[in-house]
Order: sequence, then C-alpha cells, then structure tokens
Amino acid sequence: MSLYDDAVLVLKGYEGQPELRQAYLDHLAAHPDGMWKACPAGHITASALVVDPGRGRVLLTLHRKLRMWLQMGGHCEPGDASLAAAALREATEESGIAGLTLLAGGPVRLDRHPIPPPCHCHFDVQYAAVAAADAAHAISDESLDLRWFSYDEVADVADASVVRLVEATRTRLGA
Repeated sequence: MSLYDDAVLVLKGYEGQPELRQAYLDHLAAHPDGMWKACPAGHITASALVVDPGRGRVLLTLHRKLRMWLQMGGHCEPGDASLAAAALREATEESGIAGLTLLAGGPVRLDRHPIPPPCHCHFDVQYAAVAAADAAHAISDESLDLRWFSYDEVADVADASVVRLVEATRTRLGA
C-alpha cells in the first residue's frame, strides 16, 4: 500500500473533526502529490506529541525556524510506510528517544495551519507517542531546545493547536 493510500484510509477511519477530515480527503483527491513537500497547494504532515503519562507531562521542541514550542513532527518521506510510521520516525528523530510507542487508536487530532512560502498549508495528522518514564531526550538539528512540560504548563508556552492536542491526548489516555 502506498503512503497516499494509507493516508486516505487513515483519514476515512478517523471519526473526529468531520469537516476538517473531509477537507484533508478533498485535498488529497485534488492533489495526487498532496503527501509531499513539493505540492504548492499544501501537503500532509505527520506529528506526534511525546507524552509521559505517569508523570503527567509532554516533551515539546523549540522549533529552530518557527521559534515556537511544538510537538515533534514534519514532512512525510518516500521511505515512510504509513502516516503512523512517519509520525513515529519524526518523534524519534526530533526527541532522540528510542522505544517510543504510538498511543492506540490512530490519530488524536487533525490540525490545518498556514506555513511560510513557497508552500501554503500543512495538513497535519497528529498522533501521540508514549515515552518511558526514564526516557532521555537529545536535541536534534531541528530544535533549539527540548523540554518537558506538565500538562498544565503547556498553555503558558505553546499555541492553541498544541493545547488542543494535549487536551485530546489526555482524553484518549483518560487522564
């Protein structure tokens, strides 16, 4: 199965945010290259919020280019077998944490947001990745900093999209 086909299947199976989910599907139907950064109309991205449920905290990256605290994530690559694999790869690369596992149930949220030219839009499919309590992180080239924040601290440092992702993840965790 191609990454494009996997994305369509994942999005069709996602039960939340019906209008936004349909916008993602419409984008892919109109843009066969909509999985890739080269698509000027926008493209699907995959991200994962790294969470330590036992300690009630999340690991955020201070994004080098955007200078904002965000979840780990980014562009799909030709070697990614699925959106879930892309999200897990990005989370592992950007956090430096080996052994992350995606939270069961598929994507936690969708978030469409504008980005600087030459592209115009990211159609982000957001997952959550669970880290072991003793997980050691390492800053990648894409980050200025990595830091654990308690669930309640996130609203003080991150934008509304990250806050919504944390809330949705906590709901999925039953926390």
